[in-house]
Amino acid sequence: MTVLKTSMRNFFAHKGRMALSAVAVLLSVAFVCGTLVFTDTMNTTFDKLFQATAADVTVSAKGASDTGETTSHTGKPPVVPASVAGEVRKARGVKKAEGTVFSTSVTVIDARKDKLSPKSGAPTIVGNWNGNSARTMKITSGAAPKGPGQVMVDADTADKHHLKLGDEIGIITVVGTHHARVSGIASFSVTNPGAAIFYLDTRTAQQTLVGRTGVYTDVDVTAAKGVSDAALKQNVIAALGHGYKVKTAKEVADANQKSVEGPLNVMRYAMLGFAGIAFLVGIFLIINTFSMLVAQRTREIGLMRAIGSSRRQINRSVLVEALLLGVIGSVLGVGGGVGIAVGLMKLMGSMGMHLSTDDLTVAWTTPVAGLLLGVIVTVLAAYLPARRAGKVSPMAALRDSGAPAGARAGLVRALMGLVLTGAGVASLYTAANADKAKPGSGWLGLGVVLTLIGFVVIGPLLAGGLVRVLGAIMLRIFGPVGRMAERNALRNPRRTGATGAALMIGLALVACLSVVGSSMVASASDQLDKTVGTDFIIQDDKGKEILPQAVEAIKATPGLARVTEYRLLDHASLTTPDGRTSKDETIKAADPTYAQDLRTTTVAGTLADAYEPDSMSVPEGFAKKHGIKVGSTVGVHFRKGTPARLTVRAITSDDVALDRGAMYASIATAAKYVPADGMPLDQMVFATAKDGQQAAAYKALKAALHDSHPELTVRDQTDYKKAFKDQIGQMLNLIYGLLALAIIVAVLGVVNTLALSVVERTREIGLMRAIGLSRRQLRRMIRLESVVIALFGALLGLGLGMGWGATAQKLLALEGLKVLDIPWPTITGVFVGSAFVGLFAALIPAFRAGRMNVLNAIATD
Repeated sequence: MTVLKTSMRNFFAHKGRMALSAVAVLLSVAFVCGTLVFTDTMNTTFDKLFQATAADVTVSAKGASDTGETTSHTGKPPVVPASVAGEVRKARGVKKAEGTVFSTSVTVIDARKDKLSPKSGAPTIVGNWNGNSARTMKITSGAAPKGPGQVMVDADTADKHHLKLGDEIGIITVVGTHHARVSGIASFSVTNPGAAIFYLDTRTAQQTLVGRTGVYTDVDVTAAKGVSDAALKQNVIAALGHGYKVKTAKEVADANQKSVEGPLNVMRYAMLGFAGIAFLVGIFLIINTFSMLVAQRTREIGLMRAIGSSRRQINRSVLVEALLLGVIGSVLGVGGGVGIAVGLMKLMGSMGMHLSTDDLTVAWTTPVAGLLLGVIVTVLAAYLPARRAGKVSPMAALRDSGAPAGARAGLVRALMGLVLTGAGVASLYTAANADKAKPGSGWLGLGVVLTLIGFVVIGPLLAGGLVRVLGAIMLRIFGPVGRMAERNALRNPRRTGATGAALMIGLALVACLSVVGSSMVASASDQLDKTVGTDFIIQDDKGKEILPQAVEAIKATPGLARVTEYRLLDHASLTTPDGRTSKDETIKAADPTYAQDLRTTTVAGTLADAYEPDSMSVPEGFAKKHGIKVGSTVGVHFRKGTPARLTVRAITSDDVALDRGAMYASIATAAKYVPADGMPLDQMVFATAKDGQQAAAYKALKAALHDSHPELTVRDQTDYKKAFKDQIGQMLNLIYGLLALAIIVAVLGVVNTLALSVVERTREIGLMRAIGLSRRQLRRMIRLESVVIALFGALLGLGLGMGWGATAQKLLALEGLKVLDIPWPTITGVFVGSAFVGLFAALIPAFRAGRMNVLNAIATD
C-alpha cells in the first residue's frame, strides 16, 4: 500500500512531465485501435452487402467464378440457358426462380463522353432489374427500366456525377455501345461501398451484355417456407444434375468475403506495422522521461532508501507510475482510435468508397488489445529506469541530483553497439552481393534490424562526435549562446542519443524508401529507353481487356506504321522435355511485330522466330529448370483449347525488368488451338507512327478513342514514364503519411526532453540570467540545442536509410532494376526540414524557460 501511495503521489506531482509520454501512448494505441475498428467496419459492411444481395441458392455456369464476378478475358460473362430457370422452378422447395444477367466488363459514359466509373477501384456493374435486385434497392425517383431506351442508376452514382431523369448514358461492351436515358434512380437499403450500378430490362441486358437473348449469368432461387438453403441446394442439384455451379447464400457470401479479405488484411497489417513503428519510437520517449525523472529525484530516492525503503520497493514504485501512465494513455487511446476510424471512413468516402457509421464495429478484442499493448509497452519501457532507480544508494541523499552514469556502463554499451552495428553492416554487405533475391532479402532484413539496434545502442558514443561537428559548423556563429547549446547537448550523451534515435527511426525509413522508389523509377525509365521500340501504348488503366471495336479504331488511325496486339492466355499447362508438367502458366500471345516493339534480350535463338507458326519462347530460368534448349518441343494445353506441340525458338534473358520471365507465342498460333469464343481480348495494344508523324499520330489516336472508348488511355513513352513515376510517388506519399505518426511521436520526444531538461537546469538557468543572460539569449540557446539534437537524429536516420536503400537496390538489380538513384533533393529537404522540426519542438520549452523568475530559480534545490 505504501508503494502505491508513493507512486500515486509522485505520478500526480509530476503529471505535467508525464503528459507528453501519455500523448505518445495515446497516439500509438489510437492508431492500433483505429486500424482494427476501421478494418472490422469494412468487413461488416461487405458482410452485410454480400448477405443481402445473395439469393437463397444461386445457379451459374460451371466456368463462373465463385464470387459471381463476370469479368472474363473474352469480354462476355459465362452464361446458362434461360431454360435452366424453368427446370429449377420444378425442383422441390422452390418458391421462386428468376434469371439474372449482369457484367462488370463494361464502361459507362455520360453524354459528354466522361466515364461514370468509380475512382475508388470499385466495379461498374450493369445488369437486369428483377425481384432479387428489388430486395436491396428502393426506387426513389422515376421508374424501373422498360424497353431498350431506358436505364436505372443507383443514387450514389447519380449524385456523384449529377445525373438526373432523362439524361443520356452509353454502355460500352464487347457487343457494342448501347445508348439509353435515365428512367429511374434507386437507393441501396444496405451500405454500398462504392460500386456504380446500372439496370436495364432483362431483354435489353441480354442483348447488350451477351449479344443474344435466352441466356442468364445466374438463376436466383428463393426457398419455400421451412426449406433450408442446404436442402434447397440439394434439390436443385437433383433437378439439374452436376453440369452447373450451385451455391447457397452463405457459400456465395463467404466466397465474396474471401475475395476482399486479402486486400483488407494487407491494409490492416500494413497499418498495424506503422503503428508498431510509432510504439517503438514511443519507447524511447518513455525511457527518456523516466530516466530523467529518476535522475532528478536521485536525492529523494536516496532519502527513501536511508529511511528503510528497499530496492524492490523503489523499483516497484517507478513501475507503478509507468502502469498508471500506460493505463491513462491507453484508455484515452482506445477512445481516440474510434475517432480515427470514423475519420478514415470519411476519408474513404471522399475517395468514393462509402462506409456508414451505422456499421461501425468495435469488437471487444479491440479495446482489450489496445489496453494490453499500451500498458505492457509502457511498463517494459520503464523497466530499465526503474532498475536504475532501485540501485540508488542511501548515500545519494548527500549528492546532487542527476549524477552521471558510470564510465564502465558506457564502455560496455559502446562495445555492444559496435558489435551489433558491425554484424548489421556484414549482413547488408552479404545481401548486396547475393546471387539470388530471396536469400538476399533475408540478409537485408537481418542487416536492417541489427544496424538499427546497433545505432540505437551506440547513439551516445556517436552523439559526442556528431554534435561537436554540427556545433562547429552551425552553432559557433552564434557565439557564447551557441557554445552553451552545444555543451548542453553534450552534457548527457545518453539522453541526446535516445532522443535522436527516436527521430532516426522514422527518417531512416523515409530515406530508404525514397532511394528504393527513385531507383525503381530511374531503372524503369532506363529499361523503357533501351528496350521499348514502339511510340504509343494503349491500355485500360483498370486492367480490363480492350474491346475489338477499339482495336479497329486504333488500326484505322492515320499516320501509324504498325499496330501490335498483345493478349494473355493464362492457366495454361506446359509439359516439358523432362516429363514434368507446369500448371497455371501464362503465355503472352502477340503479333510478330511485338519483337520490334519490345527488344527483349535472348540468350539463345531470336525472339522474332518465336512468333512463327507452332513456335514459342521460354525464359532463361524456366529453360534451365526443365532442360529446354532451342529446338525442344513443349506440350501446351491452353485453357478452353486443345493440346498443342510448340517448338522453342528462343530463350529470353532473365536479366531484364520489363516482361521478365515471360513466355511468348503468336496470336495466330494460339488461335489455332483455342476456339474463337475462348480467345481472350487484347490486354494492351502498341502503335508505332510513321517516320516524322509521331505528334500527328499521337493527337489522332487520342481523338479517335476519346469519344468511342474513353476507358482507354493513350500514352507515349514520356507519358508512360510519368505514369510509373506518379504511381510510385503515390505509394511513397501514402507510406510517408503513415510514418508521420512515428515522426510526431519523435517530435514529442524532443519536446519532452527539452522540457524536462529545462526543469532539471532550473537553478542553472536562474544563475545565468542573474549574471546577464537575456531572455532572448536563453530562448535561443534552447532552440539551438533542440536543432542540433534534431539534426543529429536526421544525420543518423538519413545515413542509415540510404545504406538500407542502396542495399535493397542491389537486390532489385537481380530483378532487372539496375540503376541506383539517390534522390538528393528529397534527402536534403528532409535534413533541412529536421532543423525546422527542432525549432518547432523548442518553442514551448524555450518560452517557459524565458518566463522563469530569476530569484525563484536560484532558490530551487
